[in-house]
Amino acid sequence: MTSWCRSVSRSDPLAHPEDLIRRVYAYVAYRIGDGPDAEDATSDVFERALRYRDTYDPAKGKPLPWLLGIAHYRLAELHAKRGPEPTADLLDGPEPSQIEEQAVERLTLGQAISALSERDRELLALRYGADMKAREIADLMGMKVNGVEVALHRVLARLRTDLAETQSASRSPSRQRAKHPEPAE
Repeated sequence: MTSWCRSVSRSDPLAHPEDLIRRVYAYVAYRIGDGPDAEDATSDVFERALRYRDTYDPAKGKPLPWLLGIAHYRLAELHAKRGPEPTADLLDGPEPSQIEEQAVERLTLGQAISALSERDRELLALRYGADMKAREIADLMGMKVNGVEVALHRVLARLRTDLAETQSASRSPSRQRAKHPEPAE
């Protein structure tokens, strides 16, 4: 084996792509929704990674943050072309008896997430989409680990509050009367 082959295999960020593909797809799907668009964006990320793999520097970090950086720029390009990105479906498919309820929950959650800042949506996508730890997110975003943890805690608390307010507003007495009018005498 030549020295070139040995050095490429040691620093090749795509040497073991299975887990990387899954995590990049999860991140992209969390940001734009799963399906063909997320698959296309993930393919674009790996196409660019293949094209620019010689720019990868293992001294600067692991392959996943490098790939997520490429994905972030790809999503920004898509966002610029299409306008605001749709929010991903965050729930598993509903059972037939719960379709309406879960559809309302998904829409409510989607609205709450879309009201967050770009930074907060990015933090959620990295943590829950790409399944990154706070340290990895901190390295990727140039933040302190504690800053990432605090920011995630605040974003989740804000989402909980917004969702609780939305839920209590939807259960107000006037809304209940509108759903179930009194019988006419």
